[in-house]
Amino acid sequence: MLWLVPLLAGILWAASTAADEYAIIPEWGRWILAGTALAGAAVLGIAVLIGPVARRLAGERHPLTQAERGQMTATERVEALNAARHTLIQAATGLVVVGGVVFTVQGLWYTAQSLDASTQGQVTDRFTKAVEQLGSDKTDVRLGGIYALERLAQDSPRDHVAVYDVLAAFVREHDPKPSVKDKDLPPEPTTDVQGALTVIGLRDTSYDLARNRRVPNLSQIRVPHAYLVLAYLAGADLTGANLTGANLTDTQLMTTDLSDANLTNANLTNADLTGANLTNANLTGANLTGTNLGGVRGVTEDEIRKVARVDTTTIF
Repeated sequence: MLWLVPLLAGILWAASTAADEYAIIPEWGRWILAGTALAGAAVLGIAVLIGPVARRLAGERHPLTQAERGQMTATERVEALNAARHTLIQAATGLVVVGGVVFTVQGLWYTAQSLDASTQGQVTDRFTKAVEQLGSDKTDVRLGGIYALERLAQDSPRDHVAVYDVLAAFVREHDPKPSVKDKDLPPEPTTDVQGALTVIGLRDTSYDLARNRRVPNLSQIRVPHAYLVLAYLAGADLTGANLTGANLTDTQLMTTDLSDANLTNANLTNADLTGANLTNANLTGANLTGTNLGGVRGVTEDEIRKVARVDTTTIF
Protein backbone atom coordinates (compact mmCIF):
# COMPACT_ATOMS: atom_id res chain seq x y z
CA MET A 1 0.00 0.00 0.00
CA LEU A 2 2.97 2.34 0.48
CA TRP A 3 3.36 2.66 -3.26
CA LEU A 4 0.04 4.57 -3.37
CA VAL A 5 1.42 7.48 -1.36
CA PRO A 6 3.78 8.90 -4.01
CA LEU A 7 1.21 8.16 -6.70
CA LEU A 8 -1.53 10.11 -4.94
CA ALA A 9 0.93 12.93 -4.21
CA GLY A 10 1.77 13.11 -7.92
CA ILE A 11 -1.91 13.19 -8.88
CA LEU A 12 -2.62 16.00 -6.42
CA TRP A 13 0.35 18.00 -7.70
CA ALA A 14 -0.80 17.51 -11.33
CA ALA A 15 -4.35 18.54 -10.40
CA SER A 16 -3.16 21.73 -8.66
CA THR A 17 -0.95 22.62 -11.64
CA ALA A 18 -3.81 21.99 -14.07
CA ALA A 19 -6.13 24.17 -12.00
CA ASP A 20 -3.70 27.09 -12.30
CA GLU A 21 -3.60 26.72 -16.08
CA TYR A 22 -7.31 25.88 -16.49
CA ALA A 23 -8.36 29.44 -17.29
CA ILE A 24 -6.15 29.60 -20.40
CA ILE A 25 -6.94 26.09 -21.70
CA PRO A 26 -9.38 26.05 -24.64
CA GLU A 27 -12.72 24.29 -24.24
CA TRP A 28 -11.69 21.17 -26.17
CA GLY A 29 -8.50 20.94 -24.09
CA ARG A 30 -10.54 21.01 -20.90
CA TRP A 31 -12.61 18.06 -22.08
CA ILE A 32 -9.46 16.09 -22.96
CA LEU A 33 -7.94 16.91 -19.57
CA ALA A 34 -11.11 15.89 -17.74
CA GLY A 35 -11.37 12.65 -19.71
CA THR A 36 -7.74 11.77 -19.02
CA ALA A 37 -8.19 12.48 -15.31
CA LEU A 38 -11.31 10.30 -15.17
CA ALA A 39 -9.57 7.45 -17.00
CA GLY A 40 -6.56 7.64 -14.67
CA ALA A 41 -8.79 7.68 -11.62
CA ALA A 42 -10.74 4.68 -12.92
CA VAL A 43 -7.56 2.65 -13.55
CA LEU A 44 -6.19 3.52 -10.10
CA GLY A 45 -9.51 2.64 -8.46
CA ILE A 46 -9.72 -0.73 -10.21
CA ALA A 47 -6.12 -1.52 -9.22
CA VAL A 48 -6.91 -0.80 -5.59
CA LEU A 49 -10.14 -2.80 -5.70
CA ILE A 50 -8.68 -5.97 -7.21
CA GLY A 51 -5.61 -5.75 -5.00
CA PRO A 52 -5.72 -4.70 -1.34
CA VAL A 53 -9.50 -4.37 -1.09
CA ALA A 54 -10.09 -7.79 -2.62
CA ARG A 55 -7.67 -9.40 -0.19
CA ARG A 56 -9.42 -7.78 2.77
CA LEU A 57 -12.83 -8.98 1.55
CA ALA A 58 -11.36 -12.45 1.13
CA GLY A 59 -10.43 -12.47 4.81
CA GLU A 60 -6.79 -11.39 4.66
CA ARG A 61 -6.90 -8.52 7.16
CA HIS A 62 -3.14 -8.82 7.53
CA PRO A 63 -0.41 -10.95 5.97
CA LEU A 64 -1.12 -14.62 6.71
CA THR A 65 1.04 -16.41 9.25
CA GLN A 66 2.59 -19.75 8.54
CA ALA A 67 -0.11 -21.47 10.65
CA GLU A 68 -2.91 -19.70 8.80
CA ARG A 69 -1.47 -20.65 5.47
CA GLY A 70 -1.44 -24.24 6.62
CA GLN A 71 -5.15 -24.18 7.41
CA MET A 72 -6.12 -23.31 3.79
CA THR A 73 -4.97 -24.97 0.68
CA ALA A 74 -3.51 -22.84 -2.08
CA THR A 75 -6.55 -23.58 -4.21
CA GLU A 76 -8.94 -22.34 -1.50
CA ARG A 77 -7.00 -19.11 -1.03
CA VAL A 78 -6.98 -18.47 -4.78
CA GLU A 79 -10.70 -19.20 -5.08
CA ALA A 80 -11.56 -16.86 -2.20
CA LEU A 81 -9.41 -14.11 -3.65
CA ASN A 82 -10.85 -14.57 -7.15
CA ALA A 83 -14.41 -14.51 -5.80
CA ALA A 84 -13.73 -11.21 -4.05
CA ARG A 85 -12.10 -9.81 -7.17
CA HIS A 86 -15.02 -10.92 -9.31
CA THR A 87 -17.49 -9.11 -7.03
CA LEU A 88 -15.40 -5.95 -7.00
CA ILE A 89 -14.87 -5.99 -10.77
CA GLN A 90 -18.64 -6.20 -11.29
CA ALA A 91 -19.12 -3.21 -9.00
CA ALA A 92 -16.32 -1.32 -10.73
CA THR A 93 -17.82 -2.14 -14.13
CA GLY A 94 -21.14 -0.69 -13.03
CA LEU A 95 -19.42 2.48 -11.86
CA VAL A 96 -17.53 2.77 -15.15
CA VAL A 97 -20.77 2.37 -17.11
CA VAL A 98 -22.48 5.05 -15.03
CA GLY A 99 -19.46 7.33 -15.42
CA GLY A 100 -19.46 6.71 -19.17
CA VAL A 101 -23.12 7.66 -19.42
CA VAL A 102 -22.50 10.88 -17.47
CA PHE A 103 -19.50 11.73 -19.61
CA THR A 104 -21.47 11.00 -22.80
CA VAL A 105 -24.33 13.25 -21.67
CA GLN A 106 -21.86 16.03 -20.91
CA GLY A 107 -20.30 15.55 -24.34
CA LEU A 108 -23.70 15.77 -26.03
CA TRP A 109 -24.51 18.91 -24.05
CA TYR A 110 -21.24 20.50 -25.10
CA THR A 111 -21.90 19.53 -28.73
CA ALA A 112 -25.37 21.07 -28.55
CA GLN A 113 -23.93 24.27 -27.08
CA SER A 114 -21.30 24.43 -29.82
CA LEU A 115 -23.93 23.83 -32.50
CA ASP A 116 -26.17 26.57 -31.07
CA ALA A 117 -23.24 29.01 -31.02
CA SER A 118 -22.39 28.10 -34.61
CA THR A 119 -26.02 28.53 -35.67
CA GLN A 120 -26.25 31.95 -34.03
CA GLY A 121 -23.03 32.96 -35.77
CA GLN A 122 -24.54 31.97 -39.12
CA VAL A 123 -27.72 33.93 -38.32
CA THR A 124 -25.65 36.99 -37.49
CA ASP A 125 -23.76 36.67 -40.78
CA ARG A 126 -27.01 36.34 -42.71
CA PHE A 127 -28.48 39.37 -40.96
CA THR A 128 -25.37 41.47 -41.64
CA LYS A 129 -25.23 40.52 -45.33
CA ALA A 130 -28.95 41.18 -45.82
CA VAL A 131 -28.68 44.64 -44.22
CA GLU A 132 -25.65 45.39 -46.43
CA GLN A 133 -27.80 44.51 -49.44
CA LEU A 134 -30.39 47.08 -48.35
CA GLY A 135 -27.71 49.76 -48.75
CA SER A 136 -26.98 48.83 -52.37
CA ASP A 137 -27.65 51.30 -55.18
CA LYS A 138 -29.23 48.51 -57.26
CA THR A 139 -32.93 47.82 -56.85
CA ASP A 140 -32.65 44.07 -57.43
CA VAL A 141 -29.94 43.74 -54.75
CA ARG A 142 -32.05 45.69 -52.23
CA LEU A 143 -35.06 43.51 -53.07
CA GLY A 144 -32.93 40.40 -52.48
CA GLY A 145 -31.93 41.77 -49.08
CA ILE A 146 -35.59 42.36 -48.17
CA TYR A 147 -36.60 38.78 -48.93
CA ALA A 148 -33.45 37.47 -47.23
CA LEU A 149 -34.55 39.27 -44.07
CA GLU A 150 -38.03 37.78 -44.41
CA ARG A 151 -36.53 34.27 -44.55
CA LEU A 152 -34.31 35.09 -41.56
CA ALA A 153 -37.34 36.21 -39.54
CA GLN A 154 -38.96 32.83 -40.25
CA ASP A 155 -35.84 30.83 -39.34
CA SER A 156 -34.85 32.78 -36.22
CA PRO A 157 -37.79 33.77 -33.98
CA ARG A 158 -35.48 35.66 -31.60
CA ASP A 159 -34.59 38.05 -34.45
CA HIS A 160 -38.17 38.40 -35.73
CA VAL A 161 -38.90 41.83 -34.25
CA ALA A 162 -35.47 43.22 -35.14
CA VAL A 163 -35.91 42.19 -38.79
CA TYR A 164 -39.20 44.03 -39.13
CA ASP A 165 -37.86 47.08 -37.33
CA VAL A 166 -35.11 47.21 -39.97
CA LEU A 167 -37.64 46.83 -42.80
CA ALA A 168 -39.82 49.59 -41.33
CA ALA A 169 -36.79 51.87 -41.11
CA PHE A 170 -35.96 50.99 -44.73
CA VAL A 171 -39.44 52.07 -45.85
CA ARG A 172 -39.25 55.34 -43.92
CA GLU A 173 -35.81 56.17 -45.35
CA HIS A 174 -36.49 55.23 -48.97
CA ASP A 175 -39.92 56.71 -49.57
CA PRO A 176 -40.03 60.30 -50.89
CA LYS A 177 -39.08 62.86 -48.26
CA PRO A 178 -41.85 64.86 -46.53
CA SER A 179 -40.53 68.03 -48.17
CA VAL A 180 -41.56 66.76 -51.59
CA LYS A 181 -44.97 68.01 -52.67
CA ASP A 182 -47.73 65.48 -53.21
CA LYS A 183 -48.05 66.39 -56.86
CA ASP A 184 -44.40 65.51 -57.44
CA LEU A 185 -44.65 62.09 -55.79
CA PRO A 186 -44.41 59.00 -58.02
CA PRO A 187 -47.81 57.42 -58.73
CA GLU A 188 -46.71 54.19 -56.99
CA PRO A 189 -44.01 53.21 -54.49
CA THR A 190 -40.75 51.89 -55.88
CA THR A 191 -40.35 48.14 -56.28
CA ASP A 192 -38.16 47.72 -53.22
CA VAL A 193 -40.37 49.85 -50.96
CA GLN A 194 -43.43 47.92 -52.14
CA GLY A 195 -41.61 44.67 -51.46
CA ALA A 196 -40.73 45.76 -47.93
CA LEU A 197 -44.33 46.79 -47.27
CA THR A 198 -45.61 43.45 -48.56
CA VAL A 199 -43.20 41.52 -46.33
CA ILE A 200 -44.19 43.62 -43.30
CA GLY A 201 -47.88 43.09 -44.00
CA LEU A 202 -47.47 39.29 -44.25
CA ARG A 203 -45.36 38.79 -41.13
CA ASP A 204 -46.21 36.21 -38.45
CA THR A 205 -47.97 38.29 -35.81
CA SER A 206 -47.68 35.63 -33.09
CA TYR A 207 -44.16 36.87 -32.31
CA ASP A 208 -45.47 40.41 -31.79
CA LEU A 209 -48.02 39.14 -29.28
CA ALA A 210 -45.46 36.95 -27.50
CA ARG A 211 -43.13 39.90 -26.97
CA ASN A 212 -45.89 42.41 -26.33
CA ARG A 213 -44.55 44.58 -29.13
CA ARG A 214 -46.41 46.87 -31.50
CA VAL A 215 -45.98 46.35 -35.21
CA PRO A 216 -43.20 48.40 -36.86
CA ASN A 217 -43.53 52.16 -36.77
CA LEU A 218 -44.64 53.36 -40.22
CA SER A 219 -45.61 56.91 -39.33
CA GLN A 220 -45.13 59.59 -42.01
CA ILE A 221 -44.54 57.09 -44.83
CA ARG A 222 -45.51 58.35 -48.27
CA VAL A 223 -46.46 55.38 -50.45
CA PRO A 224 -49.45 56.31 -52.62
CA HIS A 225 -51.05 53.38 -54.49
CA ALA A 226 -49.27 50.86 -52.26
CA TYR A 227 -50.55 47.28 -52.55
CA LEU A 228 -51.35 46.01 -49.07
CA VAL A 229 -54.14 43.51 -49.67
CA LEU A 230 -54.67 41.16 -46.67
CA ALA A 231 -51.93 42.94 -44.72
CA TYR A 232 -52.00 42.69 -40.92
CA LEU A 233 -51.34 46.17 -39.53
CA ALA A 234 -53.39 46.03 -36.34
CA GLY A 235 -52.13 48.56 -33.82
CA ALA A 236 -49.63 50.04 -36.27
CA ASP A 237 -48.51 53.67 -36.09
CA LEU A 238 -49.53 55.16 -39.45
CA THR A 239 -49.91 58.73 -38.33
CA GLY A 240 -49.51 61.17 -41.21
CA ALA A 241 -49.05 58.34 -43.73
CA ASN A 242 -49.75 59.11 -47.39
CA LEU A 243 -51.74 56.13 -48.67
CA THR A 244 -53.48 57.90 -51.52
CA GLY A 245 -55.08 55.32 -53.79
CA ALA A 246 -53.57 52.44 -51.82
CA ASN A 247 -55.16 49.01 -52.12
CA LEU A 248 -56.00 48.00 -48.54
CA THR A 249 -58.64 45.38 -49.35
CA ASP A 250 -59.24 42.96 -46.44
CA THR A 251 -56.47 44.63 -44.44
CA GLN A 252 -56.50 44.26 -40.64
CA LEU A 253 -56.27 47.79 -39.18
CA MET A 254 -57.80 47.27 -35.74
CA THR A 255 -56.79 50.02 -33.28
CA THR A 256 -54.36 51.39 -35.89
CA ASP A 257 -53.41 55.04 -35.51
CA LEU A 258 -54.36 56.70 -38.83
CA SER A 259 -54.61 60.24 -37.51
CA ASP A 260 -53.69 62.85 -40.17
CA ALA A 261 -53.30 60.02 -42.72
CA ASN A 262 -54.16 60.67 -46.36
CA LEU A 263 -56.50 57.90 -47.54
CA THR A 264 -57.88 59.74 -50.57
CA ASN A 265 -59.35 57.21 -53.05
CA ALA A 266 -57.89 54.34 -51.03
CA ASN A 267 -59.60 50.96 -51.42
CA LEU A 268 -60.58 49.75 -47.93
CA THR A 269 -63.15 47.19 -49.06
CA ASN A 270 -63.85 44.64 -46.29
CA ALA A 271 -61.03 46.10 -44.18
CA ASP A 272 -61.34 45.96 -40.39
CA LEU A 273 -60.80 49.38 -38.77
CA THR A 274 -62.38 48.52 -35.42
CA GLY A 275 -61.21 51.05 -32.84
CA ALA A 276 -58.90 52.83 -35.31
CA ASN A 277 -57.94 56.47 -34.74
CA LEU A 278 -59.12 58.50 -37.77
CA THR A 279 -58.64 61.97 -36.31
CA ASN A 280 -58.11 64.44 -39.21
CA ALA A 281 -57.71 61.52 -41.63
CA ASN A 282 -58.58 62.40 -45.25
CA LEU A 283 -61.16 59.83 -46.44
CA THR A 284 -62.22 61.67 -49.58
CA GLY A 285 -63.28 59.12 -52.21
CA ALA A 286 -62.17 56.18 -50.03
CA ASN A 287 -64.01 52.92 -50.76
CA LEU A 288 -65.46 51.75 -47.44
CA THR A 289 -67.92 49.16 -48.72
CA GLY A 290 -68.00 46.21 -46.36
CA THR A 291 -65.57 47.98 -44.02
CA ASN A 292 -65.90 47.53 -40.27
CA LEU A 293 -65.74 51.00 -38.69
CA GLY A 294 -67.04 49.99 -35.28
CA GLY A 295 -65.63 52.13 -32.49
CA VAL A 296 -63.48 54.35 -34.73
CA ARG A 297 -62.24 57.53 -33.06
CA GLY A 298 -61.85 61.12 -34.22
CA VAL A 299 -64.58 61.13 -36.85
CA THR A 300 -68.36 60.73 -36.88
CA GLU A 301 -70.53 58.54 -39.10
CA ASP A 302 -72.03 61.61 -40.82
CA GLU A 303 -68.57 63.00 -41.61
CA ILE A 304 -67.55 59.69 -43.17
CA ARG A 305 -70.71 59.40 -45.27
CA LYS A 306 -70.17 62.90 -46.69
CA VAL A 307 -66.73 62.15 -48.20
CA ALA A 308 -66.34 58.37 -48.58
CA ARG A 309 -68.10 55.61 -50.50
CA VAL A 310 -70.23 53.46 -48.20
CA ASP A 311 -73.11 51.06 -48.62
CA THR A 312 -75.37 48.87 -46.52
CA THR A 313 -72.50 46.46 -45.76
CA THR A 314 -70.43 49.19 -44.11
CA ILE A 315 -70.44 48.73 -40.35
CA PHE A 316 -70.46 51.86 -38.17
